[in-house]
Amino acid sequence: MEIKYVPSQIAKYNTMSYSSIHKKLENKKTIILDGGMGAELEKNGAKMDEKMWCGKCSVDHPELVRKIHEDYISAGADVITTNTYSTTPISMRQYGYEDSIEKFNKKSVQVAKEAIKNSSKDVALAGSVSTFGNFYKLGLKAMIPGFDEQLKILSGEGVDLIILEAMSSQADIVETMLNCSTKVNIPVWLSVSCVMDDQKNIMLGYNDTIDSDTHVYENFETSINNFKKLHSGPILVAHSDINITGKAIETAKKNYHGIVGAYPNKGYYEKPHWRFIDDMTPTGYLNEVRSWIKNGAQIIGGCCGIGVEEIKAISILKN
Repeated sequence: MEIKYVPSQIAKYNTMSYSSIHKKLENKKTIILDGGMGAELEKNGAKMDEKMWCGKCSVDHPELVRKIHEDYISAGADVITTNTYSTTPISMRQYGYEDSIEKFNKKSVQVAKEAIKNSSKDVALAGSVSTFGNFYKLGLKAMIPGFDEQLKILSGEGVDLIILEAMSSQADIVETMLNCSTKVNIPVWLSVSCVMDDQKNIMLGYNDTIDSDTHVYENFETSINNFKKLHSGPILVAHSDINITGKAIETAKKNYHGIVGAYPNKGYYEKPHWRFIDDMTPTGYLNEVRSWIKNGAQIIGGCCGIGVEEIKAISILKN
């Protein structure tokens, strides 16, 4: 697919919260992102939906979503993320929730804002725009209206930044999302997932189920060099195995002069639940994170299976 270059807009840091984040990043400080939402909701008794995973929880269990946000803020997160990963317009239309797209996405922003207000802390709010439900067979053209719609809703509701959560996605989908994101005038972060191939190369790809094949798309170095033509904001290695995250950060930092970071996962997905694997303690996670920061990562958090205790452990690294 030929991608037309669109110059990055100059984002307006129109909130004190993001101005603070931006200043810290410029000064080489470490920013703490929150951890996974779905798995933490399950821990607190929320029911996962077979099709929408944790997406309905902002409407069905807003008090629990608010609690998880508040727990992450108390644990030391500088940035929390809206519970909108699985409420993409494409997924909601596919699963019969077309009339509730605005309702679900706006409610997620509202609940997160309430959590920040209750905390009385200077915390930035990231709006998650993902590829959940954006199956490759739909074609890139069919994905664009969905990306545009969710970007418009979340930016219109006043999130401080957008995280394009393109985990598990092929490079041309990532590039399509990046082009769509130029239509909003707030900061944009990009997150992608990585795997290791048989030759021990870091590749754009994913594997998050215990018995599925690893999906390998292209060399991660190639991906980074293409993504940076369209994007100048932070690039994060997300929803990737902890054991390969360090090498992926090294690859990103070697090929990209902007901000890099990571929020890996721990465990595996067994629809509609995230299954935990207790093979690393919060202290163990802290030790891994220290090495990532040493290699240039500035934004650190967690994805599925990395929860409040892990974020609390790494929050001591803020400076």
